[in-house]
Amino acid sequence: MTYCVTDRRKFGRQDWSTTVLSFGSVPIGNMGRAMSAGEAEGVIEHAWAAGVRLFDTAPMYGHGLAESRLGSGLADVDRGSYALITKVGRRLSAAPLDSFDSAPWVNVPAMKLEYDYSYDGVMRQVEDSLQRMATDRFDVLLVHDTDRWTHGAEQPQRFREALGGAFKALVSLRDEGVVRAIGIGVNEVDVCLAAANAVDIDCMLIAGTHTLLDQEAALELLPLCQSRGIAVVNGRVFGSGILATGSTPGARFDYARAGDEVLSKVRAIEEICQLHDVPLGAAAVQFAAKHPAIVSVCLGARTVVQQQQNYDWFEQEIPDDLWEDLRTANLLAEHR
Repeated sequence: MTYCVTDRRKFGRQDWSTTVLSFGSVPIGNMGRAMSAGEAEGVIEHAWAAGVRLFDTAPMYGHGLAESRLGSGLADVDRGSYALITKVGRRLSAAPLDSFDSAPWVNVPAMKLEYDYSYDGVMRQVEDSLQRMATDRFDVLLVHDTDRWTHGAEQPQRFREALGGAFKALVSLRDEGVVRAIGIGVNEVDVCLAAANAVDIDCMLIAGTHTLLDQEAALELLPLCQSRGIAVVNGRVFGSGILATGSTPGARFDYARAGDEVLSKVRAIEEICQLHDVPLGAAAVQFAAKHPAIVSVCLGARTVVQQQQNYDWFEQEIPDDLWEDLRTANLLAEHR
């Protein structure tokens, strides 16, 4: 099977479709290092020219910077020709730059982030995001980061707050026709399952849980989504770096230096890829799209060159034998 950047998939049980690759806006929010406005505009324009028509962002990314840059980058194209995702759960308010810690975001606007999963808070957040992006609507709204990765021991309380506030707000907005689809965007499979079993969600954005290194989502979550028609957008498919760079010195996994166990597994995957003359990055991005519950793979890039490499990897022909060899070597928990 070969893929094309412009391939489209139905958005779960919704009556619309979108491109199998989507644009992730984390880099244009200046995560870890600054991008100029021109560089940000360049990767947005390049994604559009390549045929990408699903764009993901959030107030968190650069304390509103990613939303405003993405809105500006899409200002001159027909709003009906693409789909837009943003997220709720964090409130932005004006504050002196020296009054808050923006890490890992750099060169951010003078806007402080605070968690707010209340009903009224989410309604205000959506209005604020509409203004930052200079748009009249969103296609998808996700409750953001109600997971242990973000909240630690406070996660159960935050999730309860979201059930009583944020999700109810999004259901109301969907019922009013303000947004087409609602869901959750988190880093953990069990939180996705809890949301799917508590709320009538349409979609979810998973992060790092269905990759060549971690297929936890394939065990229960993706089959559940497939059976219910819940659309899945697959994010962090390079493991925050190592599945694109390979097992090089200093390779990154989950935003930290990769440990010995991860490096060993990546080397084993690399050996099989080399046998078939397939780049590791190509196998990583194509595997991320293979499950039928997944409607789009969300990719971020710091440069046009990096972004084009991702697109080339996605369209590279990969022999079926590579997947068979990975399964035989017990490197895939799920095989399709």
